[in-house]
Amino acid sequence: MVLVALAWETQRAPGAGPGSCTLAGADLTLSTAQAANAATIAAVARSRGLPPRATVIALATAQQESRLRNLDHGDRDSLGLFQQRPSQGWGSDAQVQDPLRAAGKFFDGLVEVPGWETGRLTDVAQQVQRSGFPEAYQQWETMAGTLAAALLSDSPAQLSCSFTAPAEATGPLDDRAAAVADVVRREAGTPTVRPGGVIEVAAAGWPEASWAVAHAERLQLTGVRFTDWAWDPAAGWTRTGRDAGGLLLQLAT
Repeated sequence: MVLVALAWETQRAPGAGPGSCTLAGADLTLSTAQAANAATIAAVARSRGLPPRATVIALATAQQESRLRNLDHGDRDSLGLFQQRPSQGWGSDAQVQDPLRAAGKFFDGLVEVPGWETGRLTDVAQQVQRSGFPEAYQQWETMAGTLAAALLSDSPAQLSCSFTAPAEATGPLDDRAAAVADVVRREAGTPTVRPGGVIEVAAAGWPEASWAVAHAERLQLTGVRFTDWAWDPAAGWTRTGRDAGGLLLQLAT
């Protein structure tokens, strides 16, 4: 993969941990909060069967609007990843700050733009967003393309995150497993909760494994296993030589 050098702002979301995420073969670093938001955007596009171009446009738009942060402030009443305005019919304050719903609303608008699949990115994004700076989205096309390629890739270990796990997990294991299973069900596939804080994700591929790693700090995951690869927040991805038999998420115990 070609090394891509990108200049962009890596500000953290409020309350984000000290972790960071990198892409294989690319000079691009995100906070774990940014990576989780980007992975959610890609997951929504995949769930709708949209082509990769949709993810690229959405990531470039969210990068321009919020630097991929789920903001609780903005110009006038703009909020969230896409700085959607409740007063303009995008939803309630809480709804536009739900990354899953916000991405869905963006894609609802995107697919209504004639020629969006082949149109110039900034022109297409502007049709959805109606920004006061219509040319601003274009500067992020290369970054968004690199990030989308990693999140959608069927190749191993394209995204890896590192962070310092808390000394103790927060909350009872069964409650946390149920909460993580609910997030998996909404964004990544059908979960099965196994003993010991293990969640198996049915019919998963490398995009779902990358999604899990991007969300690992938020979900208090200490490990992800897929095929014969394993990830943890200290070592990243390593080859194990043993097939995990599916996508397995390990919660902190």
